[in-house]
Amino acid sequence: MVEVAPTPQTTIPLRSPKTVMRLSRMGSFFPTRLSFLRSLLRKLADDAVTLSWPVFHMNEHGHGDAVVTLELDGFPYSLIAFSDPLDAANRTDRVIATAWDACFVLFDGIPTANDIAHLRRHATRQEAGHYDERVLVLSRANRSVRLFEHVADALAAGHQPDEAMVQSVGYLMRTTAVYGNGKFGIADRHVIRDRPGLAHPFRIEMLTVYLIREFTLKLVDHVARARGGAKAITLSAAMKRRFGIGNSTGLGMAPFLVSHPVLIHNWMNARETALARVRAAHATTETIAHFRTLIDRSRTHLAGWNVDDETEQARIEKLRVDWALFCETVEEHLATTHPWDSMVVASSDHSEDVQELLVALVLEPQGAMIDDLCGQMEDRTNATLDPRMNVGRLIDLLKTHYDWALNADLSTTDARAMVWYVSEDKAEPRFGQRPENSADHQEMPHHIVHMVQDLAKALKDYAPNITLAEFMVAHPEHRHIIRRVQTIARHPYGEIRDNLVAANVRPIDLLRCKLSFFGASNFDPRSDRWTRITLFKGAPTADELTVENAGDVFLPA
Repeated sequence: MVEVAPTPQTTIPLRSPKTVMRLSRMGSFFPTRLSFLRSLLRKLADDAVTLSWPVFHMNEHGHGDAVVTLELDGFPYSLIAFSDPLDAANRTDRVIATAWDACFVLFDGIPTANDIAHLRRHATRQEAGHYDERVLVLSRANRSVRLFEHVADALAAGHQPDEAMVQSVGYLMRTTAVYGNGKFGIADRHVIRDRPGLAHPFRIEMLTVYLIREFTLKLVDHVARARGGAKAITLSAAMKRRFGIGNSTGLGMAPFLVSHPVLIHNWMNARETALARVRAAHATTETIAHFRTLIDRSRTHLAGWNVDDETEQARIEKLRVDWALFCETVEEHLATTHPWDSMVVASSDHSEDVQELLVALVLEPQGAMIDDLCGQMEDRTNATLDPRMNVGRLIDLLKTHYDWALNADLSTTDARAMVWYVSEDKAEPRFGQRPENSADHQEMPHHIVHMVQDLAKALKDYAPNITLAEFMVAHPEHRHIIRRVQTIARHPYGEIRDNLVAANVRPIDLLRCKLSFFGASNFDPRSDRWTRITLFKGAPTADELTVENAGDVFLPA
């Protein structure tokens, strides 16, 4: 039974959370036009936002300070960049690093010289620095040394860089952290969430990364001019689009999908509502033509998508074959009354990778129909526990929304082989084999299946009319899972319907799901626990961004 009712705009039911919220499918997600960086680009284009550079004090090596500013919905913001020499022996993207090629602050307002001097002392120390609420985002990054040097040398010599080399890397600088939401004493989200330009999830972080990209492109042009003098040229507009901002993302991101169930429901519900609207719609000549170009683009994207991880590379190669087979039937579907629905239904005979690539493609031409859903993806609620609910009602909720957990076989050692915990040194999430004598207080509460079954067992000893307040007096250890069950009953897309501590769990599926909502491309897993990605690759730069080209970012080749 489908558990989420369709919105009034649709006549086709949303896909059930039982189908969508499985790790294997979530690990097949592709970015869509609802992704956060995509909605940011449209916002910047709609508002005709321009950038200014009140400070750009860089030496011939590209070291120094810079400030780039913009105004969004009447509020000025500034990215402050600090670029410094970095010894090769200290170059690492690991979270334990203490030095970087560049550090960045997204500043609320226009900084004074004193502000810049203060933040240079502190931002370059990152976690060890001191900040106030004017710091909205804190970030750090390292150059892709080989490509940065190649591009600077090529431009200095008067020609554009080698396209194959640019394609193989895709970025001049890669972030190793982008911190927001009160981290290390910077501004909490409530400081900016009521500003119309920043209300969307991760909007402020995506803006920071976009401005870092602008800084990086300006920086390499500057270094090239210093090296080449009069014969130096700048990156062409077409070449600039080939560069995004790289990022290495690991386990630190994965638990977010578990600890924010309402937010994740809103993301997923928007995506599934968009799909339902599109499936119910007729196709126009324009959307069909657009879709055909996307089919061609998808083939090019898949052909150029290669990774070092053998498991993921085999999966990509299989997707190429399966997608080609599906594409042979596309024209038949386009000739039907409801081609988008026809394709989605037919895709169920193919792999989840094919199904989710198709979802992204059918949504892409439908901006007028679905872009409003981007405004429904934040969470302004607090998940509260209702102690007045009685035991009988909670048991009903468990049977309705957690039948998958109640029916899970937890009798084997593999069912609880892994553990999510927080490291003592860096307070970062970790995932590993469960020690034989691990203490419960060290574990993050991600063993949802086990907690559900423990709760169900405890509830059997209580009459249906007993309140949860009375139950929790005797069993306070179940308070967390009770609140979660009540929350998921209202937000069913908020729960991942798999055992997250089983031996076969691949955290990379969680990473890919979240990164697809960011809008990441060049998904390049290095293991089942971390991946490299690129943000804003293929996007227009600020000086060429228009309403017409802001959407032309899908599946960069």
